[in-house]
Amino acid sequence: MRLNEIAPGAGSKRGKRRIGRGPGSGWGKTAGRGQKGQKARSGGGVRPGFEGGQLPLQMRIPKFGFRSRIGLSTAEVRTSELHGVEGDEITLDSLKAAKVVRRDMRRARIMLSGDVQRALNVKDDNVVVTKGAKAAIEAAGGSVA
Repeated sequence: MRLNEIAPGAGSKRGKRRIGRGPGSGWGKTAGRGQKGQKARSGGGVRPGFEGGQLPLQMRIPKFGFRSRIGLSTAEVRTSELHGVEGDEITLDSLKAAKVVRRDMRRARIMLSGDVQRALNVKDDNVVVTKGAKAAIEAAGGSVA
Protein backbone atom coordinates (compact mmCIF):
# COMPACT_ATOMS: atom_id res chain seq x y z
CA MET A 1 0.00 0.00 0.00
CA ARG A 2 1.22 3.44 -0.96
CA LEU A 3 0.13 6.91 0.17
CA ASN A 4 -1.65 7.55 -3.13
CA GLU A 5 -3.71 4.37 -2.66
CA ILE A 6 -5.17 5.39 0.70
CA ALA A 7 -8.88 6.21 0.48
CA PRO A 8 -11.74 6.48 2.99
CA GLY A 9 -14.20 3.61 3.32
CA ALA A 10 -16.98 3.34 0.76
CA GLY A 11 -19.97 5.49 1.76
CA SER A 12 -18.18 7.26 4.62
CA LYS A 13 -17.80 10.58 2.75
CA ARG A 14 -20.55 12.49 1.00
CA GLY A 15 -19.71 14.28 -2.26
CA LYS A 16 -19.52 18.06 -2.58
CA ARG A 17 -22.83 19.74 -3.46
CA ARG A 18 -22.41 21.25 -6.96
CA ILE A 19 -24.88 24.11 -7.02
CA GLY A 20 -25.99 26.06 -10.11
CA ARG A 21 -25.56 23.15 -12.54
CA GLY A 22 -29.02 22.97 -14.12
CA PRO A 23 -32.53 21.84 -13.12
CA GLY A 24 -31.67 18.13 -13.14
CA SER A 25 -29.31 18.50 -10.19
CA GLY A 26 -31.99 19.88 -7.87
CA TRP A 27 -29.73 22.84 -7.10
CA GLY A 28 -30.08 24.79 -10.38
CA LYS A 29 -31.48 28.25 -11.18
CA THR A 30 -31.38 30.12 -7.85
CA ALA A 31 -29.01 27.47 -6.37
CA GLY A 32 -30.72 27.30 -2.99
CA ARG A 33 -30.58 31.08 -2.43
CA GLY A 34 -34.27 31.83 -2.96
CA GLN A 35 -35.53 34.91 -4.82
CA LYS A 36 -33.67 38.25 -4.78
CA GLY A 37 -32.58 40.01 -1.61
CA GLN A 38 -29.24 40.66 0.07
CA LYS A 39 -28.45 37.01 0.75
CA ALA A 40 -29.17 36.03 -2.87
CA ARG A 41 -26.50 38.36 -4.26
CA SER A 42 -22.90 37.50 -4.92
CA GLY A 43 -20.90 38.44 -1.83
CA GLY A 44 -24.15 39.24 -0.05
CA GLY A 45 -24.93 38.74 3.60
CA VAL A 46 -24.24 40.57 6.83
CA ARG A 47 -21.00 40.55 8.77
CA PRO A 48 -20.63 38.37 11.90
CA GLY A 49 -22.13 40.08 14.95
CA PHE A 50 -24.43 42.37 12.92
CA GLU A 51 -27.77 42.78 14.69
CA GLY A 52 -29.80 44.63 12.07
CA GLY A 53 -28.68 48.11 13.09
CA GLN A 54 -29.20 47.55 16.83
CA LEU A 55 -26.07 48.29 18.84
CA PRO A 56 -24.20 44.95 18.74
CA LEU A 57 -23.40 42.96 21.84
CA GLN A 58 -19.62 43.50 21.58
CA MET A 59 -20.25 47.27 21.70
CA ARG A 60 -22.91 47.14 24.44
CA ILE A 61 -20.82 45.35 27.04
CA PRO A 62 -18.34 47.43 29.07
CA LYS A 63 -14.68 47.67 28.14
CA PHE A 64 -12.15 46.43 30.66
CA GLY A 65 -8.50 45.58 31.01
CA PHE A 66 -5.21 46.97 29.84
CA ARG A 67 -2.10 45.38 28.37
CA SER A 68 1.04 47.21 29.38
CA ARG A 69 3.53 47.55 26.55
CA ILE A 70 6.34 47.81 29.11
CA GLY A 71 5.17 44.57 30.73
CA LEU A 72 5.50 42.73 27.42
CA SER A 73 9.24 43.42 27.35
CA THR A 74 9.86 42.89 31.10
CA ALA A 75 10.96 39.49 32.37
CA GLU A 76 10.11 38.28 35.87
CA VAL A 77 13.03 36.62 37.64
CA ARG A 78 12.78 34.73 40.94
CA THR A 79 15.55 35.02 43.50
CA SER A 80 15.92 31.22 43.37
CA GLU A 81 16.91 31.49 39.69
CA LEU A 82 19.84 33.81 40.41
CA HIS A 83 22.15 30.94 41.43
CA GLY A 84 22.50 30.07 37.71
CA VAL A 85 24.17 33.41 36.96
CA GLU A 86 27.97 33.27 36.84
CA GLY A 87 29.91 35.86 38.82
CA ASP A 88 28.52 38.17 41.47
CA GLU A 89 27.32 40.93 39.13
CA ILE A 90 23.64 40.84 38.14
CA THR A 91 22.98 42.75 34.94
CA LEU A 92 20.48 42.21 32.15
CA ASP A 93 23.25 40.79 29.96
CA SER A 94 24.38 38.33 32.65
CA LEU A 95 20.77 37.16 33.10
CA LYS A 96 20.47 36.64 29.34
CA ALA A 97 23.80 34.79 29.22
CA ALA A 98 22.60 32.43 31.98
CA LYS A 99 19.35 31.90 29.99
CA VAL A 100 17.28 33.11 32.93
CA VAL A 101 15.81 35.88 30.74
CA ARG A 102 14.78 35.65 27.08
CA ARG A 103 17.01 37.48 24.59
CA ASP A 104 14.24 39.84 23.41
CA MET A 105 13.53 41.23 26.90
CA ARG A 106 14.64 44.81 27.57
CA ARG A 107 14.26 44.87 31.35
CA ALA A 108 13.92 42.46 34.26
CA ARG A 109 12.24 42.49 37.66
CA ILE A 110 13.71 40.34 40.44
CA MET A 111 11.08 39.08 42.89
CA LEU A 112 11.38 37.24 46.18
CA SER A 113 10.72 33.55 45.61
CA GLY A 114 13.28 31.19 47.06
CA ASP A 115 16.63 31.70 48.75
CA VAL A 116 19.66 33.72 47.75
CA GLN A 117 22.70 31.45 48.26
CA ARG A 118 25.53 33.95 47.75
CA ALA A 119 26.34 37.65 47.79
CA LEU A 120 25.14 39.29 44.58
CA ASN A 121 25.45 42.87 43.36
CA VAL A 122 22.62 44.23 41.21
CA LYS A 123 24.05 47.17 39.25
CA ASP A 124 21.96 47.50 36.06
CA ASP A 125 19.35 50.25 35.61
CA ASN A 126 17.30 47.81 33.51
CA VAL A 127 17.03 45.37 36.43
CA VAL A 128 14.47 46.37 39.07
CA VAL A 129 14.36 44.62 42.46
CA THR A 130 11.25 44.32 44.63
CA LYS A 131 11.32 45.23 48.31
CA GLY A 132 11.36 41.62 49.53
CA ALA A 133 14.01 40.54 47.03
CA LYS A 134 16.20 43.50 47.98
CA ALA A 135 16.01 42.48 51.65
CA ALA A 136 16.93 38.87 50.76
CA ILE A 137 19.90 39.91 48.58
CA GLU A 138 21.22 42.28 51.26
CA ALA A 139 20.73 39.62 53.97
CA ALA A 140 22.97 37.29 51.90
CA GLY A 141 25.68 39.97 51.84
CA GLY A 142 24.90 41.48 48.44
CA SER A 143 23.90 44.98 47.39
CA VAL A 144 21.32 46.65 45.17
CA ALA A 145 22.31 49.88 43.42
